[in-house]
Amino acid sequence: MAALSLSGCEMLEFSPNDFRSPDDEKDLTAKNLERLRQQPLPAGDTLRFVFTGDSQRFYDEAKDLVASVNQQPGIQFLVVAGDISDFGMGREMRWVNEHLRKLKVPYVTVVGNHDSVGNGREAYQHIFGPLNYSFVYGDTKFIMVDTNGREANFDGSTPNMSWVRQQLSDLSGARRQIVISHVPPQDADFDPTLTDAYAGALRTTPKLVFEMNGHRHDFGVSQPFNDGVNYVNSYGFEKRAYVILTVWGDKQFRLKQVKF
Repeated sequence: MAALSLSGCEMLEFSPNDFRSPDDEKDLTAKNLERLRQQPLPAGDTLRFVFTGDSQRFYDEAKDLVASVNQQPGIQFLVVAGDISDFGMGREMRWVNEHLRKLKVPYVTVVGNHDSVGNGREAYQHIFGPLNYSFVYGDTKFIMVDTNGREANFDGSTPNMSWVRQQLSDLSGARRQIVISHVPPQDADFDPTLTDAYAGALRTTPKLVFEMNGHRHDFGVSQPFNDGVNYVNSYGFEKRAYVILTVWGDKQFRLKQVKF
C-alpha cells in the first residue's frame, strides 16, 4: 500500500470550513495598518482613499479593480466594506486577498453578513483580524464596526453600542472621524432595536464626516434619517466601479466614481 508523505510546510484542507492559512495570509488587517504607518500622511494633508465593497465571488472583477486602482495617483489605501466572501469560507477570503495583495497601497476591511455565516466570523478574525477596530491615519480616525445584526439573531449585541460610543467620544488625536460598516442602519438586516441608538450616536458626533456601508451593491449618498449625517454606500465588485473619496478640512469631502 502506498504511503502519503508530506513535508513540514505543506497543509491539507480536510473541510471547506477549514480556515487555516500560512503566516503571510493571517492577521492581514494588522499587516496592512503597519504598511500605512510606514507611509504617514502629514497633518493637514488631504486624505484620498478608494471605497468599494462586496467582493464575494467576483474574482475576475477583483483582478481588474486592482489594475485600475494601481493607476490612480495619490491614493493612500483602499477599503472593502464587507462581504469579502460569499459563504463565510476562509478559502474565499484568501482568494480575494490573492488579488488585493497586488495593490500598490494597503487595504483594510470590515466584516460583512456573508462573512458571518457558518464559521465565517472565526475565519475572518483568523485571516483579517478584529470584528471591531479603529485606527488613525493623518487627521482622520476610522472606526470599523460590525453591524451584522441578523447573523447575531437581533439579540442587541451587534453593533456593540458601548464600544461604538466609546470610539466616537475619543478622537485619539485626530481632527475628524469616519465610521465604516457593512450593513447600513436603515437596512432590514440591521438590528432594529439598535437603529435609533446607532443613528443617534452618529448624529451627536460633531467631528463625523460621514458613515460608509456596503451590502447594497450599489453607490449612493443620502441622509436617511434627515439629521444631517451623510451615509455613503459602495458599489459591489460586480458593478465594475468604485469610489475615490477625498477628505480635507474639518468635514469637507468630494466623491469621484471610477468605472473599470
